[in-house]
Amino acid sequence: MSELHKPARVWIGYWLLGVAAVHTVVGALMFHADLLALVRDGVWDSVGEDPRRAGVVFFLLVGFWFVLQGLAITALERTGDLPALRQQGYGLLVLSLVSVVLMPSSGFWLFAPAIWALLRSRRD
Repeated sequence: MSELHKPARVWIGYWLLGVAAVHTVVGALMFHADLLALVRDGVWDSVGEDPRRAGVVFFLLVGFWFVLQGLAITALERTGDLPALRQQGYGLLVLSLVSVVLMPSSGFWLFAPAIWALLRSRRD
């Protein structure tokens, strides 16, 4: 049976939602011309083999994926499923380490507080 414990404060998922929101807004602002070009080209198969367009789409899709992560982690925080929270922490740790090694100037550093808190999830 899972170890369940209601946390005193639910914040980790909200932190991830905030990072995702900032990430998505920054992406939309930075890549607005590229996004308009995708729409202008009819959206369907508008990325083609263009690596810049693929990068722009990937950038925004990652933001949406982190929204889903934030929602899931918020739900786990509310139920107090500590093992599941720690598993999410390890997953985010691996993803962030790989991302920081490949792109040190990326925003993956912003996940550090959430990862720390997830890995330290325990009974009070």
